[in-house]
Amino acid sequence: MSHKSPQHLRMSHLLTATLIAAGIGFAGAVHAAENLRFAHVYETSEPFHKWALWAADEIEERTDGRYTMQVHPASSLGKEEDINEGLELGTVDVIYTGTQFAGRAYGPIGIAGAAYMFRDFDHWQAFADSDLFQEIAQGYQDQTGNVPLALNYYGERHVTSNEAVNEPADMEGLKIRVPNAPMYMMMPEAVGANPTPIAFDEVYLALQQGVVDAQENPLPTIRAKAFHEVQDYINLTGHITDSLITIVGGPRWNQLSEEDREIFREVFQEAAENNTQDILKSEEELVAWFEEQGNTVNEVDRELFREAVMPAHNGDAATWDEETYERLQAIGQ
Repeated sequence: MSHKSPQHLRMSHLLTATLIAAGIGFAGAVHAAENLRFAHVYETSEPFHKWALWAADEIEERTDGRYTMQVHPASSLGKEEDINEGLELGTVDVIYTGTQFAGRAYGPIGIAGAAYMFRDFDHWQAFADSDLFQEIAQGYQDQTGNVPLALNYYGERHVTSNEAVNEPADMEGLKIRVPNAPMYMMMPEAVGANPTPIAFDEVYLALQQGVVDAQENPLPTIRAKAFHEVQDYINLTGHITDSLITIVGGPRWNQLSEEDREIFREVFQEAAENNTQDILKSEEELVAWFEEQGNTVNEVDRELFREAVMPAHNGDAATWDEETYERLQAIGQ
């Protein structure tokens, strides 16, 4: 039977106390790093994913490790509707979403997703930088509690099909897949087509199997989702100058310090600028690439389409008032 000296006992108590303190300290450090979930429906090959990963690294670095972020691409945490709901439930913290989907929760923010709302890219950029966008974003935040931080250029949306579309009459009765938000139906309905909502990750199969005859998306998306493999024509209607909004969910935003909110704003704004530049560059290069793949890239008379759609801008589908519309049209004039 061994007898430990008082000094020996004191040492072992001290060691135990030190380990406990270290353990508690370690647990505290683990607890302090909050892991955020950033969800989107785009492919890993697209700029949106690349800059989301960049943003995750930047946030971890600029917050000194207080926040880490996992990026979940390609609808892995759900369709566009699901991830929008997830923001308010707190099951996701950050998303990219189309203005048309955000417009379901707060109508005026959908204005940027209406067909032929913008004259060109410069008009879109002027809106992205405008007080009007800030006011609309604030309205959305007041309505939902979620916080729009940046507008990313998504590209000009064009119609792909298996028969040439040269003018509005060519779309009469055409069964065209659109995302499941009312704003996407404005142009097809104005020209007598049959817009059919189908989830993004099911579109390739729907085209391949002839469930729909056509779809519409920007050139970089057409390539990323390989829609050119199952469609012969890319008709350059440019009917929507489209955007993705980077939004942080209210439950998460309310936990952020003022300092961290500023970091999130800066990082996601920078990421949006990088997305925008990458998409512009890609749009410039892709016409030739699609032609090399054997697709026919078809120039159309956009004015004919614009004229068909303009009456709908302040019609029944409008989820904004006329003053907001007039202010948007005046930007950059």
